[in-house]
Amino acid sequence: MQPDPPFDGKAFVANLSSAPGVYRMLGEAGELLYVGKAGNLKKRVGSYFLKPRMEPRIAAMVAQIARIETTVTRTEAEALLLEAQLIKTLRPRYNILLRDDKSYPYIHLTPGDYPRLAFHRGARNGGGRYFGPYPSAIAVRETLSLLQKLFRIRNCEDSYFKNRSRPCLQHQIGRCSAPCVDFISAEDYQTSVRHAAMFLEGKSNALLDELIGQMEAASVKLDFERAALMRDRVAAVKKIQARHYVHGAGRDMDVLACVIDNGIACVSVMFFRNGNSLGSRDFFPRLGLDADEATVLGSFLGQYYLERPVPEEIILSHAPEDIDILGEALAAHADHKVEIKTSVRTDRARFLDMARTNATAALTARLASRQTLLARFEALRDLLKLEEVPQRIECFDISHTMGEATVASCVVFGPEGPEKSQYRRFNIEGITGGDDYAAMHQALERRYRRIQAGEGRLPDILLIDGGLGQVRQAIDVLATLGVEGVQVVGVAKGEARKAGHESLILGDSGRSLWPGPESPASHLIQAIRDEAHRFAITGHRGRREKAREASSLEEVTGVGAKRRAALLRQFGGLAGVTRAGIEELMQVNGINRELAERIYAALHG
Repeated sequence: MQPDPPFDGKAFVANLSSAPGVYRMLGEAGELLYVGKAGNLKKRVGSYFLKPRMEPRIAAMVAQIARIETTVTRTEAEALLLEAQLIKTLRPRYNILLRDDKSYPYIHLTPGDYPRLAFHRGARNGGGRYFGPYPSAIAVRETLSLLQKLFRIRNCEDSYFKNRSRPCLQHQIGRCSAPCVDFISAEDYQTSVRHAAMFLEGKSNALLDELIGQMEAASVKLDFERAALMRDRVAAVKKIQARHYVHGAGRDMDVLACVIDNGIACVSVMFFRNGNSLGSRDFFPRLGLDADEATVLGSFLGQYYLERPVPEEIILSHAPEDIDILGEALAAHADHKVEIKTSVRTDRARFLDMARTNATAALTARLASRQTLLARFEALRDLLKLEEVPQRIECFDISHTMGEATVASCVVFGPEGPEKSQYRRFNIEGITGGDDYAAMHQALERRYRRIQAGEGRLPDILLIDGGLGQVRQAIDVLATLGVEGVQVVGVAKGEARKAGHESLILGDSGRSLWPGPESPASHLIQAIRDEAHRFAITGHRGRREKAREASSLEEVTGVGAKRRAALLRQFGGLAGVTRAGIEELMQVNGINRELAERIYAALHG
């Protein structure tokens, strides 16, 4: 069979449209190499094949092209958004890629007569109002704590709220007004909710005016207890306002600065909402073919705001080449005007300097951490007498409680740290409870059969949390599957069972090594082993609790799958069902008094 002829870029460009659009470069095996946008597809794609000289990295990519696919769009702004979506979804090898696995957290004010304020992450389709986004979960929880002290809004789940017969601890420590037992009227509670919303909207001055008015009105009526409450709230709001208000940041605004050093880029984002600083967050996008700060920021903006609210103003440390098109695309995406600025003065220049300082500090710390991690990988190479530094290490661990709900974990590490998107868990079935050898054998077989089928790639080193018996299970599985080139290493606890005193069992020879607690290789193995242990325990606990919730109710005659699901949904889990009385259980559809009494008796012995 004749091999396919090399890709003729010049011939392809000759028939290409001059319209705006997106092009996708693919390799011989169909792998995606690069995604780009163009105002003129013919000119942009042609630049890869008609230029006499190219940078070595670009030339290396062009040499791998087997075909190019294009999508024509109406405008260049549409092409930019489509490019960002494809990069985020398909993760091409040579593109600048924003690696951000988590969505941003919000504060959710639920609908209803007695709304709750709660931490929220994910789709915002639950009704009510959402405030944010906040740069971190810590920022959200700090704000929620302040709001509970100030306005005493409930934060409990609806199932818990509906089934209270007396106030909980939150009321006793002054963080909730106990609307569940009518300690506050619906009208007064809604007033507190409105004040909390005003605070979150940045309307602190209007809130202070209203609180001062209520304090004075209460004083006139000789209601000194309420007047004192309003006085304390006024003082607290003023204190918080002084701490969080930022002069010159009256609009919703993000400030972004990019710094590149030693092949690593850091983008620091500072958030300002309604005149308040919500903090900052640092990102380390993977560099692509174009590695200057302006290009990184241009690619970052498209991917970052694709699934997030876009502020009215964005300030950048460097000006991307297509800054006007970026502004047009983001405005169309957000359905409001978006200003992108790079030349700023006074307060905004000060914010930009702060963002640059944050980015530089974060990048310095990252480089130091990376150098430390690389030194540990090199130490492991020397310890195991490998020819090259390992690029991928997988570690397996088993977790169960007396043989119940056995879960195996697989974590993956590379020279830049944990690769969490590659982690996997395996629910172990069909073995004798507590048989760790069988559990390890099943997990390894399932993992490496999937890799043989094309899911993922083989590791250079396979760490097994266990002794010689566990190592033999790994060797047997790899031999049965015909997997070669993987160094198997067992991590056995020492006699004192102290960290750093583990012995390493080499699968190819069966001999043991004792690197000692001072060895950088030992530090790396401890970190990987501990992460595998944490990941396995988390999965095991979740599986165990789920099984116990189901089994406790399954033992009750007359409670089938539908009634069991209705009970857990109504009371928010097995703990809520256990707390409920007979009368409360009868409120669930399909449960009469006789069945409620049986459920209550089963859950209370």
